[in-house]
Amino acid sequence: ACIQCNRCSMCCPHAAIRPVLLTDEEKAGVPDSFVTAPAKGLGKDAPKYNFRMQLSPYDCLGCGVCLTACPAKDALTWAPFEEMKSEQPLFDDVAMNETYLKKDVISDKSVKNVQFAKPYFQFSAACAGCAETTYIKLLSQLFGDRMYVGNAAGCSSAISGGAPILPYCRDCKGHGPAWEHSLFEDNAEFAFGFYHAQDAIRKELLIRIEALKNAGVAAEEAAAYLADWNDREKSREVSDALIAALEKAEQTDEVKYILDNREFLAKKSVWAIGGDGWAYDIGFGGIDHVMAQNQDVNLLVLDTEVYSNTGGQSSKATPTSATAKFAASGKKVAKKDLGAILMQYEYVYVAQVAMGADQAQTLKALREAESYDGPSIVICYCPCLEQHIKAGMGTSQDEMKKAVECGYWHLYRYDPRRIAEGKNPFQLDSKEPDTDKVMDFLMGENRFASLKNNFPDKADALYAKEVEDVKARYARYKKLAED
Repeated sequence: ACIQCNRCSMCCPHAAIRPVLLTDEEKAGVPDSFVTAPAKGLGKDAPKYNFRMQLSPYDCLGCGVCLTACPAKDALTWAPFEEMKSEQPLFDDVAMNETYLKKDVISDKSVKNVQFAKPYFQFSAACAGCAETTYIKLLSQLFGDRMYVGNAAGCSSAISGGAPILPYCRDCKGHGPAWEHSLFEDNAEFAFGFYHAQDAIRKELLIRIEALKNAGVAAEEAAAYLADWNDREKSREVSDALIAALEKAEQTDEVKYILDNREFLAKKSVWAIGGDGWAYDIGFGGIDHVMAQNQDVNLLVLDTEVYSNTGGQSSKATPTSATAKFAASGKKVAKKDLGAILMQYEYVYVAQVAMGADQAQTLKALREAESYDGPSIVICYCPCLEQHIKAGMGTSQDEMKKAVECGYWHLYRYDPRRIAEGKNPFQLDSKEPDTDKVMDFLMGENRFASLKNNFPDKADALYAKEVEDVKARYARYKKLAED
């Protein structure tokens, strides 16, 4: 039976499975086929709700990621499409209905509660089992109503901007992410331009709102806005209150200017999103430049360890012994440690995450990165078709777990705010790995295993070097955590 953990919703690449909460009154107004169970684990002070996990059969790609992520035996099972297609109206009319969203339950503090939030990124054209979209969807649930996104060329831009059907959406109030595609080489600067543009307009707005307050026009609302516009929790509320007050005021030039630019009043969450080809290679110079500016810009790196969208070429994120185009006989040098490089600034928030290994740590890292009033980067491990996972893309979340358990990938957070508290800014979130499992992990992916078949004389030495790279990387992180 379902234990209502919402892990399946968290890791669905296409936002095709969603938890729904209904009051008894709302339950009486939906079809009888919308069968529910009493909601559990919402907190002792939560109202009584009815729970259902609702699937969209027309949007589900049948990857099975939810099945491998579900911790409850037989809570999710396979079923033929023909048997399930009658569920679509329930998804469209109930699960997609924003009036049923429960603001008293939605919270960014837990995996379970954040999944009751609306995804502003849904039904993309990503491959079945794609790991990239799980991170983007979660990001949109956290900050989607005020996000600006600059997206580097690559898989993430192809699945995000494949007109005429776009996965980014808006809510019933018209709020949603502002998205645009940029190039490999300048995406960080492009997103930085988003930040500067809205910042310049808001500075002009602040001057005029201060003048209105001093003139006694919507003085109370103007004062509240000036006090809290930069507060992530209060910004939307004080912006809406100011807009409502100014719409009733005399329409002077000052008032009209503010209303004409109302979309810039609420605090924005600016993100540059892209793959490892952008972040580790072609766009690294731009990333370094933007991070060094010490401004409130966030980066989300979707690390597939290869140029996924252009046919699987090797990148600086490709690890030792992995095969790829331009590294057909196995990569000879270690993976670039992007996070460690940017930690050297000491004022950049840096995190490395893998959703399938620790959903809560992923959520915490995104929340901390966005709340940090400075540059941040979150590097996400993303199993991909180009990695040729033997068990299939339905196990992409499980593959992340294996990668962390053996030490191939590590989870950490570097938070500069801890320095002022007299604490170590580096926190190693993953447990000590069992490096004896590294070879088992490598042999589970044909990008590594094929080396043994095609270049047997070189394979063992490269495998041994990769194992040593794994151990050395962990030793460096462990020392950072202990210092």
